[in-house]
Amino acid sequence: MAELVRGGRSCLTLEGAKAILEAACAKAREIGVDMDVAVADDGGHLLAFHRMDGAKLTSVSIAIDKAFTAACTRLPTHKYAEVGGAGGPAFGIHASNQGRFVIFGGGVPILHRGECLGAVGCSSGTPDQDRAVAEAGIAALLARIG
Repeated sequence: MAELVRGGRSCLTLEGAKAILEAACAKAREIGVDMDVAVADDGGHLLAFHRMDGAKLTSVSIAIDKAFTAACTRLPTHKYAEVGGAGGPAFGIHASNQGRFVIFGGGVPILHRGECLGAVGCSSGTPDQDRAVAEAGIAALLARIG
């Protein structure tokens, strides 16, 4: 079986990213929303991407940026909605990192044994749908690596 993470300091592999994409897309089909799905490594760099046939073209970069934000902050993007929105203590954070910082749901870090392996960003549905699809991809990976 292909290596999904590699040793020493755990690192998500391309095969692991593919497993995430497969499960995330299966969840997207289940809920009836074609998605853009991005998988980033622990530094926020794109590792794999899949755009389902009916996914929104305008959501490609959003999915990638959700994965970037979740990987780099080690937090789901929905956690920034209140603090990063108008009147919040971190208002304007969405403009940081060349505008790549996302403050709405759909970006989820991949946390395993106290380490962040990377993140998944999904876009084309509602923030809750995007988050559910990302979480399904992560759950499938974690089930396989134990």
